[in-house]
Amino acid sequence: MKIVIVGGVAGGATAAARIRRLDEHAEIIIFERSGFISYANCGLPYFIGGVIEDKSDLTLQTPESFFRRFKILVKVNHEVKGIDVQNKTVSVTDLKTGTSFTESYDKLILSPGAKPILPDFYTENERTFTLRTVEDTLKIRAFVEQKQPKTAVVIGGGFIGLEMAENLAELGIQTTVIQRGDHLLPTVDCDMASFIHANFRYHGVQILLGANTEKLTVDGEKVSLELADGNKINADMVVLSIGVTPENTLAKKAGLELGVKGAIKVNAKMQTSVPDVYAVGDAVQVKHFITGQDSVVSLAGPANKQGRIVGDNICGLHSEYKGSQGSSVIKLFDLTVATTGLNERQAKANGYEYEKVILTQNAHAGYYPNATAMTLKLIFERETYQILGAQIVGYDGVDKRLDVIATAIRAGMKADELKDLDLAYAPPYSSVKDPVNMVGFVADNIKNGLVKQFYYEDIPALRERKDVILLDTRTSFEYMRGAADGFINVPLDELRAHLGELDKTKKIYVMCQSGLRSYLATRILMQNGFDTYNFAGGFRLYGSIKNEELLSKQCYSCGMEKTDK
Repeated sequence: MKIVIVGGVAGGATAAARIRRLDEHAEIIIFERSGFISYANCGLPYFIGGVIEDKSDLTLQTPESFFRRFKILVKVNHEVKGIDVQNKTVSVTDLKTGTSFTESYDKLILSPGAKPILPDFYTENERTFTLRTVEDTLKIRAFVEQKQPKTAVVIGGGFIGLEMAENLAELGIQTTVIQRGDHLLPTVDCDMASFIHANFRYHGVQILLGANTEKLTVDGEKVSLELADGNKINADMVVLSIGVTPENTLAKKAGLELGVKGAIKVNAKMQTSVPDVYAVGDAVQVKHFITGQDSVVSLAGPANKQGRIVGDNICGLHSEYKGSQGSSVIKLFDLTVATTGLNERQAKANGYEYEKVILTQNAHAGYYPNATAMTLKLIFERETYQILGAQIVGYDGVDKRLDVIATAIRAGMKADELKDLDLAYAPPYSSVKDPVNMVGFVADNIKNGLVKQFYYEDIPALRERKDVILLDTRTSFEYMRGAADGFINVPLDELRAHLGELDKTKKIYVMCQSGLRSYLATRILMQNGFDTYNFAGGFRLYGSIKNEELLSKQCYSCGMEKTDK
């Protein structure tokens, strides 16, 4: 059996290695357009920033090492230009010599990945970059080392854009992120993104939200960007990171069926619409594990799994891809952000009636040194309590908690059942009531009618009502340092002494720093005949969102000037 694989990296290289482990005698050839067969795609920004010092550390396998270990022929700098599905051949061009030839196959695997989206205003120049391959990385690093830019603009606030902004800023380059949407990292909701914004500003990165770039010009050693609002920003270099699209050129020419966003349609065995042709990775359409909808998920984890599944099926094993839920984690300076499943926008778009829990808790026992807070948001279906998604922002232990919830989603656990998980505990690592357990406790309390919640978006309307009391149960010192407008202060430990002063005809909305003391207050109040609601996320979340609202209205003048437009 002869297998030809178009593209290496996560999907193609994994498929090749899996096939070899299952079939020692198969003939396997990989054609890779770039000069590298298997590399740490997710590590590319960190080589630019100098965190990864040696470029050889980015290369997981070379053609030579791959052949020595797996007896797989790898031809880099070879681009497959066409597929003849009738005769089962591919047309290949050697990019170094320009010579072309055909190669036959019994089975063909497409792993072309995704390509950066280039905006209409883009013009190719030596100071504007995209980041997809090792070659792109080397180009950017060489520019930084040789030209020593003082200012940079990153257009796009997704994973790669934010990692690039972090690494450029860590090099001492004054960096600005331009984002068309209203918040960075669209996989999270606005409220959780407020922590990211604060973190970036703290580290000196400027953020322009709701900003649409319309024109890019190069004038000498400066790149000039014109925004739709008439502002102009100048920089020594620009990185375009506005998203990717499935690389479907080959598939389209060969007549393979395409789906959402032009991705290659595959079944659960990763088979395309053409016999003996498979596809994996960022170029394929998959089912979302939660919604069952067709989607495109551009992440390394799914691509690796799909490569293995293709290998299984080609070699006679039965293996199926069960769908993606988009689990991800990203380091942004000292902050960690992790997500899985649906955010609120996606839940609404898919027609879910949902509830959400937001809580703030320490990553480990508060009495053990260096405890840091994390904010965890869980979204679940209102009637069934099916977990739809989670977002966590913090400093330590974020990935651990996200992985637990991602596993719970895959296992079909309900939101309130998270309270039953038997999780490892020791003071340096967790609390007796782990944040994941705590989310489950809150969901269970909601289910049993022990607590009702309100959210940041409810507060403006509440302030206008005459039939409510807004109550802050933090200490007087905490309240004095900053409080939400309209909230009166009655510390939790003094609440019982003041019950007689509260009007039972009014609903009481309670806030504290993290959500715990306000919950305790609601239990006291409810059992004394009051109709009460607890603020999800606590003042830590409220303050972060409020500060973001204020800062986002300010004009970031550094490096910007008003045009005549």
